[in-house]
Amino acid sequence: MRFNQTFVFIILSALLILTACGSKDVGNNDSSKTNKEQTSAPGERQVLRISMATEVDNLDPYQSAATDTGSMMDNVFDGLFDTNEAGELEPRLATDVVVSEDGLTYTFTLREGVTFHNGATFTAKDVVYSYDRLAGLTSGEPLSSKFSVISSIEAKSDTEVAVVLKEVDSSFLARNIVAILPEGYEEQSTKPVGAGPFSFKQYDAGQQLVLEKNENYYLTDRVPTVDEVQFKIMPDSEAALLALQAGDIDVIPGISELGIQQLGDAIDVVSGPQNMVQLMAMNNSFEPFTNVKVRQAINHAIDKDVIIQTVAEGKGTKLGSNFSPAMDFFFQEGLENYYPHDIEQAKKLLEEAGYPEGFSFTLTVPSEYQFHVDTAQILASQLAEVGISVSIESIEFSTWLERVYSNAQYEATVISFTGKLDPFEVVGRFVSDYTKNFVKFNDPTFDQAIQSALATTNEDERAEFYKKAQMILTEQAASVFIMDPDRSIGMRKGISGFKMYPIQKFNLEDVTISDKK
Repeated sequence: MRFNQTFVFIILSALLILTACGSKDVGNNDSSKTNKEQTSAPGERQVLRISMATEVDNLDPYQSAATDTGSMMDNVFDGLFDTNEAGELEPRLATDVVVSEDGLTYTFTLREGVTFHNGATFTAKDVVYSYDRLAGLTSGEPLSSKFSVISSIEAKSDTEVAVVLKEVDSSFLARNIVAILPEGYEEQSTKPVGAGPFSFKQYDAGQQLVLEKNENYYLTDRVPTVDEVQFKIMPDSEAALLALQAGDIDVIPGISELGIQQLGDAIDVVSGPQNMVQLMAMNNSFEPFTNVKVRQAINHAIDKDVIIQTVAEGKGTKLGSNFSPAMDFFFQEGLENYYPHDIEQAKKLLEEAGYPEGFSFTLTVPSEYQFHVDTAQILASQLAEVGISVSIESIEFSTWLERVYSNAQYEATVISFTGKLDPFEVVGRFVSDYTKNFVKFNDPTFDQAIQSALATTNEDERAEFYKKAQMILTEQAASVFIMDPDRSIGMRKGISGFKMYPIQKFNLEDVTISDKK
């Protein structure tokens, strides 16, 4: 997924020309459109039921940190842009953007005739309100460090907004998929309101999140055919399989290979790489993980191939740094074998680090993610071979978010860093002053490489800086970077339209339902 400003402008211009010429489904081909026409029976209410492994952490998109929550609520909110399956930006609430020659000012032309779910008309003031909150321009406290680069934002008119950056930031354009919220509305955590293809209906904690079709969606040819979507909270994967067999749910995102085999011909499957990094994150501020030789020893002690074959059933790409080859233009090849499985080398490094008899630590894992729980068990077994004793602590994901992600109160954890559209969003998690750098990695040469990547608009130079950053993470063994596991969506027969994206995303406006069973 390659991003440069010229490329994005071409994509935007082409889409705008198609819209002006009357194209009825921007981003979709004719067969998708025809399928919608054929499967939307007049007067028949269509309900789609999707199992989700984790609980909602916050309905407010600016307060939520959970990927699953974001993928559900993304259907309620729209940003200035969205992404297609190739990772290319497409216009949504903005129809065009012009970047000044110095790379500091982004002027967005906004779409007219858009209404939020509460009936309010979308204008430039909503963009100003949203980005002001994210950047903390008025409050002094940014809700997202990614937007702290904004110096000012001004509504030039109801349909034009100018955003001025403090410094050149080559990753800023891709961030404009963030949700735009209606000005002054303060009940997003209980009754969220956006401008997306679905509106919020109800949320029953621990049970379900229900969305309903937005009949007034501004992209008239992408108004959903599904009337209601029920996200069922089902942390037990086996229970989800049984529920689909019984006809109680329709879709299982992230279904395992074993589950696919179990359901057989009863389901259709869409699969693909996730652009995700599963890792055993080591808190670099915790002794003995402060010692690079200890971290390197652990990397040598881990056999990633075994984990991929066992936990991912062979459906995963081995990694050596915090980056997936799904973003091939920025990907540094060859790092996956930087630390070959070598027990003797691991023991040698532990002895050099002053731990000849090994040591013990606690590996904290979110209990709702069986994939990570299974990985943790294999990690513990492999590390025992070099004298390292691992105690596995299983906690609820909401607790993990607070204790590990927000406060870095942990020793090690198994988790996945979800895919992003820009390389900074992937490796920028390890910048020393990044507020969510819970790995506590701190390396000045890494920070400089990232800063240089942000400061240049030359794509080739950006790629080299990001490749250097990946190499540093690997050489310093910042954590154990395991794999990019493939993701599969299993759905009962009659469900179609789900697509794979470089970020975890449900394109529910494209989903159709034919006769059940």
